[in-house]
Amino acid sequence: METKIYHITDPASSTGKAALVEAGVYIRAGELVAFPTETVYGLGADALNAAAVGKIFAAKGRPADNPLIAHICSMEMGEQLAKFTPMAQKLAEHFWPGPLTMVMPRHPLVPNVVTAGLETVAVRWPSNPIAAALIAESATPIAAPSANTSGRPSPTTATHVAEDMQGKIPLILDGGAVTIGLESTVVDVRGQYPLLLRPGKITAEELAELCGDCLFPKAGDAQRPASPGMKYRHYAPRGQVYLAQDADEAMLIAARLADVPLFLVSQETATQLLAQKIAPSRIKALFADGNFNQYAQSIFAALRDADSADEQNIVVETVPEQGLGLAIMNRLKKAAAK
Repeated sequence: METKIYHITDPASSTGKAALVEAGVYIRAGELVAFPTETVYGLGADALNAAAVGKIFAAKGRPADNPLIAHICSMEMGEQLAKFTPMAQKLAEHFWPGPLTMVMPRHPLVPNVVTAGLETVAVRWPSNPIAAALIAESATPIAAPSANTSGRPSPTTATHVAEDMQGKIPLILDGGAVTIGLESTVVDVRGQYPLLLRPGKITAEELAELCGDCLFPKAGDAQRPASPGMKYRHYAPRGQVYLAQDADEAMLIAARLADVPLFLVSQETATQLLAQKIAPSRIKALFADGNFNQYAQSIFAALRDADSADEQNIVVETVPEQGLGLAIMNRLKKAAAK
C-alpha cells in the first residue's frame, strides 16, 4: 500500500481543505488516517465502524483488550456515544476542547471493539484544528490511539508516524510537531470525584481544584484496563532505558555498563556530566531544569532518535512526580519496564 503524506499548515486553506476532504473520504470508506492532535499523532478510523476500527489493532499490533479513545468535535457528537454525568459536564465545560479524555457509561451505538467490551467508553474533544476539522469533515467520531507500533515511543511528528506506518495506511496528515508531546489525561467520571487513569497535561492538582479531590486507581485495576496506557509496556525504544535522578546516579549506572550510554537529561545535569569528562556526543540536553513542558515535548522524539542511532543503553533523568512531572514519570517508568 502506498502511504500519502499531505502537509497542512492551515486547514482552512485550499490545499488544507482538499487534504481534509480526501481524508474524510478514507474515514467514511472504513480506512485509516493518521492525524495530529495537540498531544501526539493519532491513528484514526470511524469509531462507529467495527471493521474499520479493527484495522487500527492490525496496523499497530495492539492487544484487543486495550480500549480506544473516541474523538469528537461537538458535545452533540459526544452525547451520541456516552452518558455525560454531572462531573463530565463540568469537566467538559472547563477543559474541552483540550487534552482531557473522560471515561463514561457508553451508549449501544459504540462497537465493542472500541471499548474492549467494557460498559464504558473513553471520549475526547481535541483542540488541534486539523484534528477537529478531520472529525467534522468525516461526520463521525474517530477512534484513535497513538499512531505508532504498539509499545514504541509515541509519535510527535508525521515523520515518526511514517517510520511505523509507511505502507500500512493510505494517508498521513502532517500538521508539524505537536504542542504537548504526551498523551491526554484520562479520568473516569462516574463517581463523586475524578479517578485518574492516565496522567497527562491536565494535572491531578487541577482536577482536584475543580472537583474537590482526585482519586487514583488501586493496585490490580489495570488487569482489565478502562483506559489506554494502564496495562501494557509502552513508550519504549529498542534499547534499555535506565532512570537516574541526578548526574551522580547517572554516572553510577554508566559505570556498570560496557559502553558509555546515551544521556537524556536536563541542561543542568548535562553540564555536570560534561565536567565528569562524558563526551558531548553522548549527552542530549532535553530541557531547562524545571521546565516540564519542554521535557514533555521532547522526550518521545529523543527516544525515537535513540532507536534510529541503534542506542543499546539510555540513561534518562527523572523529575518529581507532581504536576506534569507525574505524567512524564508515568511514561518513563513504562519505557524502562523491560
